[in-house]
Amino acid sequence: MQNVYTVGQVNAYIKNMFTQDFMLQSLSVKGEVSNCKYHSSGHIYFTLKDEKGTIACVMFAGNRNGLRFRMAEGQQIIVNGTVDVFERDGKYQLYAKEISQDGAGALYERFERLKAELEERGMFAKEYKRPIPKYISCLGVVTAQTGAAVRDIIQIASRRNPYVQIILYPAIVQGDMAVRSIVNGIRAMEHYGVDTIIVGRGGGSIEDLWAFNEEAVAQAIFDCSIPIISAVGHETDTTIADYVADLRAPTPSAAAELAVFDMEQFQERMSEYAYTMQHLCRNRIACYRSRLEQYQMQMRYLSPANQIREKRSMLMKLEDVLQEHMEKKLSEKRHRLALYIEQMKGLSPLEKLNQGYAYAADGEGRTVSRISQVEPGDELHVYVRDGVIHTKVLDRMEISE
Repeated sequence: MQNVYTVGQVNAYIKNMFTQDFMLQSLSVKGEVSNCKYHSSGHIYFTLKDEKGTIACVMFAGNRNGLRFRMAEGQQIIVNGTVDVFERDGKYQLYAKEISQDGAGALYERFERLKAELEERGMFAKEYKRPIPKYISCLGVVTAQTGAAVRDIIQIASRRNPYVQIILYPAIVQGDMAVRSIVNGIRAMEHYGVDTIIVGRGGGSIEDLWAFNEEAVAQAIFDCSIPIISAVGHETDTTIADYVADLRAPTPSAAAELAVFDMEQFQERMSEYAYTMQHLCRNRIACYRSRLEQYQMQMRYLSPANQIREKRSMLMKLEDVLQEHMEKKLSEKRHRLALYIEQMKGLSPLEKLNQGYAYAADGEGRTVSRISQVEPGDELHVYVRDGVIHTKVLDRMEISE
């Protein structure tokens, strides 16, 4: 009776056959990516296909460290790995260990490796970037002598400043001879002593621009003592030369604008500066004139002659005030003196005499107010209003009170 095997036994047998096949344990397969899925576990599941067939592929999370790009539908890639059977499903698939891009993808990987190497060597560091001179008299251009790039550079540079001298080194910018030609152009411009160098070309594919991704060109740019502006391709194109150069321009036209200052704009700016300076000068002069007038007024006020006039006027006012106070004080004193005079009149003996009274005094001038002060025969002097009467006491008679 014929032997009967289980499904698991058959799958195990096939897996063992795959394992024993040396070629299937290490091979490279080229194809287009399809049905690519990044699993949450970190594994990548995809299908590799070409015009004649498909093969299921998987890259486990542990092998993803060497993957330098994100896989997407339609990419042409080369998968290095092992073909084996998944026993549970009875299907064979390609277990990927390394994945690289084919064609342009391989160039991109090469680009990334060189970029990382040069960056590690410090060739992209800002410390080595030289400033682009603002005002130049001589511009060196390393590019093809035909094409839109050189025409745009010459046209824009001449329009911005017709006095700038442009020296062109007709370099080969594509093909096997391009690297040496570009390096020679940079060294020639440095030897000539131009102020700034523009190195670049028009747009193209990554293969067309590849000469500007070579290490020799990057080293020549880095070693050049003259500031270099990189202007390779379109704005979206990026090359190693762009990272090493002192300044990257998105296009050759933009490089010409960055290298050559705009004379017309400069003249307009100078006119604005002149107008601003004149306006500021007029304002400053007006301010100083006003301040001078204030100083003149202050000087007139503080001058010795004015001070003398001020003091003299003040003295006159004080003199008037003093005179007024003196007159007032004299008037008060006169009034008080009149009062005293009236009071004295009331107390004066003469005033009493004028009223018909008289008083007597003895020979020694003592006033006689009592009869006990005299004796008969004493001489008395009787004072009346208009003179003195000399008399002698004949007798005295006491009058009772």
